[in-house]
Amino acid sequence: MNAIDLLEPHRMKAISLIAGCTLAACALLAPATHAAGASAPAGTGTSAREAVAARPLPVYGVQVVRTTPHDINAFTEGLFYLNGYFYESTGLDGHSSVRKVKPETGQVVQRATLPPEMFGEGIAPWHGHLVGLTWKSQTGFVLDLDSFETVGQFGYPGEGWGLTHDDTELVMSDGSADIRFLNPQTLIETHRIHVTAQGKPVDQLNELEWVEGELYANIWQTDRIARIDPHTGNVVGWIDCKGLLPAKDFIPQHTDVLNGIAYDPATKRLWVTGKFWPKVFEIRLVRR
Repeated sequence: MNAIDLLEPHRMKAISLIAGCTLAACALLAPATHAAGASAPAGTGTSAREAVAARPLPVYGVQVVRTTPHDINAFTEGLFYLNGYFYESTGLDGHSSVRKVKPETGQVVQRATLPPEMFGEGIAPWHGHLVGLTWKSQTGFVLDLDSFETVGQFGYPGEGWGLTHDDTELVMSDGSADIRFLNPQTLIETHRIHVTAQGKPVDQLNELEWVEGELYANIWQTDRIARIDPHTGNVVGWIDCKGLLPAKDFIPQHTDVLNGIAYDPATKRLWVTGKFWPKVFEIRLVRR
């Protein structure tokens, strides 16, 4: 296991913050050409909004395809799948880390440890780097995806919760009903959407995953995942994971809430887990 301190002085580059992003982070994250997405389209009138609000949203149950082990001491905040491995970030002050994990066994094969004052949150890959958020520090970090060495930091206002990406932007939640889109070259917000379900705001948006053109979001302290249209912010469906973790697997005063979504677009496999859960579940959605 390779353990690396994220802010170890001899590993940090001497870089200065400019417009909320370090120069190293900006340069290393830059893909070819970036086009900022447009803001959510304006409404088309009261009648259209009322029609959306009145339309019942589909609800999907889950069918378990298989289960694999998960570290019961991992307070899962971020999760994604890439090249045969899970990448997972864990939270809690003094216990936060980024990990590379074998899905079949749950073995941690590589780890980067955050400073004790940082509470780790969502992570996402971008062009050979891993971008991560922290909860209240208003500081994000950038790691080399292969070595887990720190290559930069960046700032943002407010809290950091979940992080994912589409083809052109990073996508961030902050616990509110808003989703921010970040330019991956500068790590500065370009625009945001307001998430609603049948016309009512949906807050507590937590861990995120981009799935076939939709944004999946854990709703903190619930067993539900919202399926969100990333252009309008409208919830287009709910995934109900109630009862997914059997009662026999709950550890009193330890097992916490559902959190963590990963997707492999090549095989269309979808996984979920939770904070201090003993298992990761590969699931299939079943419309009710």
